[in-house]
Amino acid sequence: MAEKLLIIDDEENMRHMLSVMTSRAGYEVSLAKDGLQGIEAVIKGQFDLILCDLKMPKMDGLAFLQKLREEKIQVVVIMMSAYGTIDSAVEAMKFGAYDFITKPFKSGEVLLALKKAGEREELRRENKILRQQVKELQGQRGFEAMVVVNKKMLGLISIAKKIAQYDSSVLITGESGTGKELFARGIVQSGPRQDKPFVAVNCGSFPSELLESEFFGYVKGSFTGANSDKKGLFEEANNGTLFLDEIGELPISLQVKFLRVLQEGEIKPVGALQARKINVRIIAATSQNLESAVFDGTFRKDLFYRLNVVAFHLPPLRDRKDEISGLTSFFIDKINRNIGVQITGISPSAMQLLMRHDWPGNVRELENVIERAAILSDGHILEIDNFVATARPAKNSDDLVDLLGTLSLKKARKIVEAKLISSALHSVDGNKSKAADILEISYPSLLNKIKEYIEV
Repeated sequence: MAEKLLIIDDEENMRHMLSVMTSRAGYEVSLAKDGLQGIEAVIKGQFDLILCDLKMPKMDGLAFLQKLREEKIQVVVIMMSAYGTIDSAVEAMKFGAYDFITKPFKSGEVLLALKKAGEREELRRENKILRQQVKELQGQRGFEAMVVVNKKMLGLISIAKKIAQYDSSVLITGESGTGKELFARGIVQSGPRQDKPFVAVNCGSFPSELLESEFFGYVKGSFTGANSDKKGLFEEANNGTLFLDEIGELPISLQVKFLRVLQEGEIKPVGALQARKINVRIIAATSQNLESAVFDGTFRKDLFYRLNVVAFHLPPLRDRKDEISGLTSFFIDKINRNIGVQITGISPSAMQLLMRHDWPGNVRELENVIERAAILSDGHILEIDNFVATARPAKNSDDLVDLLGTLSLKKARKIVEAKLISSALHSVDGNKSKAADILEISYPSLLNKIKEYIEV
């Protein structure tokens, strides 16, 4: 849908020239010869962008901006002037102009200014919508409180809501920072245990000698310092859910006792004579490959199968970059509340940087990067300079300079051709005729290139 542009200028030739130029670029153009006509046009119709001259009869550009402010009309205005000075530009910005260009100008300058202004306005609209969504999310629980648009994630959530009604054990895998605990909470909030205890524990956070007493509890006098009975984490979560994060860190000696809990539904505190029945749903998570751990003998096969009744693998953020924009707005709103800053959005160039980054730390890393940028920012919009120290583009095979090791087109072409020829020959067991067909070049050309690149 074409953006609506209003051009306000008292010179007929200038109006005509700008109208032709911008119409060809795809804008839907309206014209006004002074500020008064401009105000009338804005009141009657809605515009995405306005190009406005500074010096005009009846109502000049600054008066036009002032009138927009009085009428509480929000629209992106780019000022133009043949008398451009720093003072007049600053004055126009104070009155609410987005940009200022000086006559005479090239067509490219005008179109670039309009493009940048359009991107900024689109981003502002998106941020407004996302902030509204964030406000709605704050009153919700479970999966509804998550910022999700990725198709694969939406599919996982759909399955999770179905199994949430049952007490089957769940295993959630995925890289660190992908939101495994949040996903586990979503399962709980979608099921009948939503108002029961939810106890989350990292299995690698306790010394191995304390693990048994922490999980199963103990009775008074069972060891030195046990001055009273103490409930373990399983009992704390009774009738609710125990979330076992990084289950792969659990020592093999304790895995037998966990298996008994899953099989028999009972625990035996340290020093106790009798086992106690408990009713706990287990949701486990890990960033490790448990199947490999089973093969290596560091994780019990029977426990793995007990945990792996229903399995979910959460994709990393680099595979769901369509969620970065929504997550960024969510975290901006959260950080504003938590640390008292007033960030209203992020610039298009900064967002492009976030989209290019590989995010090895996933969603957790994104939140930390946004918080750092908010602290470093001197304004209300997060700019690219606020992110340079933390979110650089990923270095991968798309970085041709790193891949080829040269900036020379001549050398790079030889390197690429030699690699493709070598791969083609390998794929057909050295048959040059077939390799030529694969490479879509003639047989003599292939022979010449082999002589030049391969056999020398």
